[in-house]
Amino acid sequence: MAVPAMAQDITLRATANSNENDEDYDGLVVFKNYVESASNGAIAVELFIGTQLCSAPDECIQGVADGSIDIYISTSSGLANIVPYVQIFDLPYLMSDDRIAEEVLTSTDLTNQLRERILEDTGGAVRLMTIGNTGGWRNFANTQKRIETPTDLEGMKIRTVVADLPQELVRALGASPTPIPWPELFTSLQTGVVEGSKNGITDIMGMKFPDAGLQYMTLDGHAYMGALWIMNNEAFQSMPDDLKRVVVDGFAQLQQATFASPKRKSIQAYEDFVAGGGDLYVPTPEQKQAFQDAASPVYDWFAENVDGGEEMLANFRAAIAEAEESVNARRETDMN
Repeated sequence: MAVPAMAQDITLRATANSNENDEDYDGLVVFKNYVESASNGAIAVELFIGTQLCSAPDECIQGVADGSIDIYISTSSGLANIVPYVQIFDLPYLMSDDRIAEEVLTSTDLTNQLRERILEDTGGAVRLMTIGNTGGWRNFANTQKRIETPTDLEGMKIRTVVADLPQELVRALGASPTPIPWPELFTSLQTGVVEGSKNGITDIMGMKFPDAGLQYMTLDGHAYMGALWIMNNEAFQSMPDDLKRVVVDGFAQLQQATFASPKRKSIQAYEDFVAGGGDLYVPTPEQKQAFQDAASPVYDWFAENVDGGEEMLANFRAAIAEAEESVNARRETDMN
């Protein structure tokens, strides 16, 4: 016998290893408000921000897989230990701007392809619900000097995450990749253990990295900071269809919130960076092309060394081409 939606008593535990100033939190607030309202209270969403439920990505993802956590947001590097092909979002200089990136994530089949593959590779335990943004675009920032071309990075110690692909990118540009845990980065910059990092401006200002000497930033926009929102698949599948729809629509609302939040927050963040004495540099088109050319070996490395990498890189490039065609057609229409 079908159970009416109003009779349901579902609680979803959602966590993000960030803080209440972060885009992830903004997205979760929108998700919680929508889901609880649209379900007429049949679904409650509990938010756990920071490390209340789990601290490391592997621990949090395992929590989603075993059902102790219902919803978690991971960066591509965090999820890469489980499904390495999600590092496509760390591949440099493939998507040109926010409009193209958002078109890829909302109007192509890329997210569905990733969802099916992640479900298969986790034994049906982990379901990708949507992909948003967490912090805008990754740019190179450092404590030493202005970076205008790839040669300016040569020999510099750049902080990366543990994942292989970001290290391969830094190495391809002539710098030395140095994996450092996020909580240790401030001290590492301050003491010279590393001389630079690759982050978005909201993260840089939120963590007060300029106080540790990070005073030079180059807006090369080498990677879109994708936010992969995952959910325990059993928790999702156990819902009746009307509540599944509410949750799916809630994630669509969340996605839009995370697209918008970094754009707004970055305005003040850039102003504060410059006001504090920061040097903000925008590469010329020729200089940006030089960065892309220098980074090209990373694509081959990904295709050859990541399980499923060649197929996923082809899928990603096809989705980008489809998005560019669609966006450019609308641009032409709007301009005429």
